[in-house]
Amino acid sequence: MLMAFRPPALLAATLLLTGTLAGQAAAQTTAPAAPTTPAPATAAPTTPAPTTTSPAPATPATPKAPVRLNVPGNAASALGIEVSGVVSGRLLGCPKALKLSAGALCLYAANSASTLRPAIKTKLGTRAGEWKLSGKASSLAVTSGKSLSLVLLAEISAKETLVVVDTPAAAPAPSVAPAGRPATPAGAVKGEPYLLGSDLKGLANVTSLGAGQFKLERTGQPTLTVTAGKTSAQLGGGGVTLPLAPISDGKNLVLPFSALGALGCTSTPNGKVLTVACGANSVGIKPIIF
Repeated sequence: MLMAFRPPALLAATLLLTGTLAGQAAAQTTAPAAPTTPAPATAAPTTPAPTTTSPAPATPATPKAPVRLNVPGNAASALGIEVSGVVSGRLLGCPKALKLSAGALCLYAANSASTLRPAIKTKLGTRAGEWKLSGKASSLAVTSGKSLSLVLLAEISAKETLVVVDTPAAAPAPSVAPAGRPATPAGAVKGEPYLLGSDLKGLANVTSLGAGQFKLERTGQPTLTVTAGKTSAQLGGGGVTLPLAPISDGKNLVLPFSALGALGCTSTPNGKVLTVACGANSVGIKPIIF
């Protein structure tokens, strides 16, 4: 996540901001020269010169409207208050070139980045990680509950630093299968009920033979050997064809309920579960439907 802020780009934008401020300061201190009116190319009149009226006083320039800064009430602003207290920074608008989130805060600090780094880390304590340095830019990850914020420093000069506090939008969490349910394996038939080999505990012993093969054993019954992705199976010394091919997530056997007949077992709907009976033993199993 830290790399998303690209510290070199942060530095370039800071220098651009510095140049802009310097240009504005120069424009305010240098007054433009008054234009001179050329004398008319006519002979001097013999009559007395007419009285000229005094020029109207110049209209003062209309002051620019103050810049409005949005200070959101989120994790970035709370952290920004803490950081501002440490760096004694002045709030300013964040440069658009930084491509920060809408809740980011930017501060101008009249101090070097090397002085600010240890002070900020001490203030934030165990919530802060370690500073990551890249040229004249540095970044620090800070955790606040479930939020992850970033403090970024960019050197404007030897004694000036741009301080940025931002809470980037969290990336969507990858989908996780519910407990006891594997991720959808290749070859799964949509809408068909399956069970895990481990669900048959107490009814049959399931052993992995490697290479996608599994052995299912029941007391007093011939052994059933199945292969993931294949409907052909071995039952005792002969062959049998399963209604649907078993599948595997690379570790577990995922068996279609329809294949239980080859093992001499039956399944009966019972509310939200299927009751699987193998001889005198039975167990309720919640089916897995992909």
